[in-house]
Amino acid sequence: MNLITSFFEADGWTIYLWLVAGAMIIIAVIYWMRWGAKNEQFDEDIKYLVFDQGDKDKMSAGEYAKSQEVMRQQMESRARHLALEREARTSKT
Repeated sequence: MNLITSFFEADGWTIYLWLVAGAMIIIAVIYWMRWGAKNEQFDEDIKYLVFDQGDKDKMSAGEYAKSQEVMRQQMESRARHLALEREARTSKT
């Protein structure tokens, strides 16, 4: 027991532990931000996807046009990703 307490009382090595932990966190954050950027996760127009044809009277003409354009882009992106997934599945067999 005395050996364990003397090990944790020694200063000098804990800073390296914190530096390694901090570096690992920074690397993980950079990786996930890169992943998000590659997978279209940082789209500020995502708010327009909650609107549909029934909301036309509640929106200005410009907002409605923007919502329809964003919906069209999202459906094209969905079709593209589904095609890539389908192609990957067929190439495995």
